[in-house]
Amino acid sequence: MFRLPVLRFPFPPSYRDATESFWESLRYFNFYRAAVAAVFLVGERFDPEMLNLGSRDPRMFVYTSAAYLALAVVFHLLLRRWRAYFNAQLTLQVITDIVALTLLMHASGGLRSGLGVMPLVSLAGAALVSRGTLMLFYAALASIAVLLEQAYWVLMFDAAIATFLPPGLLSIGYFATALITNRLAQRLIMNERLARQRGEDLANQLRINQLVIQDVQDGVLVVDPNGLVRQQNRQLTVLLGRPAPELDQIEQYSTELAGQLEAWRAGNGPSSVTLRLSESGRLVRARFVAAGVAGGSFTLVLLEDLSKFQEQAQQLKLAALGRLTAGIAHEIRNPLSAITHAGDLLQEESQGSGRDRLLSIIRDNAKRLDRMVHDVLELSRRDRVQIEKIRLRSFISGFIDDYAQNEGIARSAFVIEVPEDATVEFDRVHLNQVLWNLMHNSWRHCRHQTGSIVLRVLSRPGRVELHLIDDGEGIAKQLQAQLFEPFFTTFSGGTGLGLYIARELCAANGAGLDYLDRGTGADFRILWQAVQ
Repeated sequence: MFRLPVLRFPFPPSYRDATESFWESLRYFNFYRAAVAAVFLVGERFDPEMLNLGSRDPRMFVYTSAAYLALAVVFHLLLRRWRAYFNAQLTLQVITDIVALTLLMHASGGLRSGLGVMPLVSLAGAALVSRGTLMLFYAALASIAVLLEQAYWVLMFDAAIATFLPPGLLSIGYFATALITNRLAQRLIMNERLARQRGEDLANQLRINQLVIQDVQDGVLVVDPNGLVRQQNRQLTVLLGRPAPELDQIEQYSTELAGQLEAWRAGNGPSSVTLRLSESGRLVRARFVAAGVAGGSFTLVLLEDLSKFQEQAQQLKLAALGRLTAGIAHEIRNPLSAITHAGDLLQEESQGSGRDRLLSIIRDNAKRLDRMVHDVLELSRRDRVQIEKIRLRSFISGFIDDYAQNEGIARSAFVIEVPEDATVEFDRVHLNQVLWNLMHNSWRHCRHQTGSIVLRVLSRPGRVELHLIDDGEGIAKQLQAQLFEPFFTTFSGGTGLGLYIARELCAANGAGLDYLDRGTGADFRILWQAVQ
C-alpha cells in the first residue's frame, strides 16, 4: 500500500537561532503585507476597471483584501508581544500570503490579471530568513495554489490544456526565486556572523591589550602624528610623580620626552634615550617604536624605570660597602687616636713655630679622618630606619634654631616657607642628618646675608617637595653629574661624603634627593611621592 511521506515541520518551542535581525526582517515584511492589502482594498473601491482588480468577483476581492489587512494587523501585534516560534509564525504568514493572493487572483480573473507574480515577493522575503527546506515547502505551496487555480478554469470553463504552461513557468519561477534568494541570504548571514565574530574577537583583543598595558611595569604612551597622547597606563602617573593628563599634548607630560620624540621622528635622535624626569626626579629609559598604524605615523613610547635597578644595585653595593667600611673605620680609629694623643703630648712638651705648625697639621688631618670615619659609620647605619610622621614646619624651625646656634650664624640668614599642614614620613634622626649636610654645603657657598638660604615646602598633587635654596653662584653644569658620588668634593677640607650620605638616607626612607639647575644659586630638592 502506497503511503505519502509525512511532513514534519521544525517548529521548536523557541527559535534560538533566530537573531534580532530576523525578527526585524519579519516585522518589516509584515508592513509590506499590510500595505499591499490596503492598496488592493482602496484600489478596488476607487477605480477597479482601470486596475482590473476584482473584475470577476468584486465582493470576494473586497472581503479577501479586508481579511488580508486584518490578519496583517494581527501578525504585527503578535510580533510585538510574542517573539517565539519563529518558524511557526513565518510559515503562518507565508501560507496567509499564498491563500490571500490566490483568492485575489481568482477574483480578478486568474493569471491574466497579473497577480500571479505577487507570491514571488512573499517567497523571496521568506527565503531570506527561512532555514533548511522550508523555503522549498513554501515554493511548493505557491505552485500548488496557482496550478489549482488554473485547473479550476480548465475544468469549469473548458480552457485549453495549453493554458497550464504559464502557471507551470510561474511555478518554476517560484522555486528558482526561493532557492537563489535563500542561497544569497545564507551567504549574507554567514558574512554577518563572521563580521560579528571578528568584531567580538577584536573587542576581546583590545580588552586584553588594555589590561596588559595597564599592568606592565613600564610607562606606556601612544602618541599620534600631532603629538597628542591617545592612550596611556597607570604606571605613567607613578613615573611622572603627578596625575597624568587625559588626551593632551605630550609636552604636558614631559618637555624632555617631547623633545627626544620630536628629534627621533625627524631622524636626528636615537630610538632609545636615558633621561631624568624633572618633576619626579626618576631616571627612565625612553624607547620609541613605530606603532604601524596609519603608515607608522603613530608612535609607542615605552618608559622603563631605571631607578629601581639602580636602587637594587645600590643596595647590594652598600651592603658590601657597609661591612667593609665598618671594619676599616674601626681599624682607622685606633691609630687615629694614637696620632691625636701623640700630637697633644708633643704640643705640651715642644716649643717653636715650626713644631706648632706641624702639630696643627696633625690635629687638622686627624679631625678630617675622624669626620670621614663618622660619615662612613653613618652610611653603614642607613638601614636602621624608624619611620614616623613629621610636621615639617615645626621640625624645620627647630632644626634652624639648633643649626644657627651651633654654627654661630644669625637666625635672619634663614627663611622658612613651609605650610602648617605639611607632613611627611621619615626617620627623624635621618632627616636631621640630611638637612645638616645640605645646610652645611649651602652655607659654605652662599653670600652669608639676611635671607641667603630659603627652605620652601611645596605640596603638589601626589607628592611633597622640600627645597633648600641658597643665593650663591650655583654648581657648574659639568660638575652636577658628580654631585652625589662618594668622595667627590670641591672643598679642600671636605670628605666628599656629605651629599652622598644625604641622598642614601633619603633613599632609605623612600624619598629622593636631587639638584635642580636654576641658573643662579643652588636648589636641592627632597621629594616624597604619595603612597599609591
